[in-house]
Amino acid sequence: MEYRYIGRTGLRVTPICMGTMSFGSWSDEKESFKIMDKALDRGINFFDTAELYPVPPKATYAGETENIIGKWLKGKKREDIIIASKVAGAANGWFVPPIRNGMTAIDKFHIKQAIEGSLKRLGTDYIDLYQMHWPDSVVPIEASLIAFDELVREGKVRYIGTSNDTAYGLTKANETSKRLGIARFESIQNNFSLNNPRCLDELSTVCQKEHISLLPYSPIGGGVLSGKYNAPFTPDNARFSDYIKSSNPRIQSQATRFVNPKTLAATAKYLELSFELEISPVTLAVAYSMHFDFVASTIIGARDAHQLDESFAAFDVKLSTQTMAKIQAIQNEIMYPMG
Repeated sequence: MEYRYIGRTGLRVTPICMGTMSFGSWSDEKESFKIMDKALDRGINFFDTAELYPVPPKATYAGETENIIGKWLKGKKREDIIIASKVAGAANGWFVPPIRNGMTAIDKFHIKQAIEGSLKRLGTDYIDLYQMHWPDSVVPIEASLIAFDELVREGKVRYIGTSNDTAYGLTKANETSKRLGIARFESIQNNFSLNNPRCLDELSTVCQKEHISLLPYSPIGGGVLSGKYNAPFTPDNARFSDYIKSSNPRIQSQATRFVNPKTLAATAKYLELSFELEISPVTLAVAYSMHFDFVASTIIGARDAHQLDESFAAFDVKLSTQTMAKIQAIQNEIMYPMG
């Protein structure tokens, strides 16, 4: 197994991370255990979760994913498993989290509330990588970072990271940590895939120059890059099939961002390329995400354990210069399918 380090930390992780956002909603406890067992058996040592999971977020089961992981962790050697979790982002942003009465913020109070809840649900006394789920546009980044630094000093968190932020946001946070001499964000977890290569525009430069790792999520474009949405009929038991039917405008916008004429046209070309390479389109998509030197670990997800095989096959795939050139040609032809 190849291992990579996250940022400038001692976290030595597998190039694939097991995402858990379906645990407790689309995947029941039994199936969630199967998924984690299969990932562990394949050698994966890195698992990502959040206090807000599972998705779609609901007040009735927020935190259930961490509860399930906590039960699974019992009997395991804690030091062999790297756990990442997240404090819910600020309610002043694109989404109001259905926890803490919809008043979340990235300040000391909420960060403390969140970490204590996560530690209890996970049944552990520390989290290896603790991340801001999305930025706070009101609370100064200095205040947020000082609160995160206190968790590191207390030993409740080993390292910190961020998520869903811009190159500017990451740079400002990094320079603030340097100025204050406190813990910095060692990673950023952003959407990155064949259909959403925007990280290559600016964020990748920050990551490379500052030795901050990208932890890409949705490497198969929310399932779109599998090709299942290119069929004549909307697939059953699929995330965006459900989202398209929703009356919630935010969920509707998510669906159209991932599933639209441009993403489907680009996916059709990637299906042709995967056929040419004699690999699954899912394998191609995950291998692409793992290809870059600024990526420490690609976060995959699954509703059931059987879905993992095509993603795990990417461990054995290295994309050639010729293949990357073909991918670049597709991206040049159909630019930014996800906007």
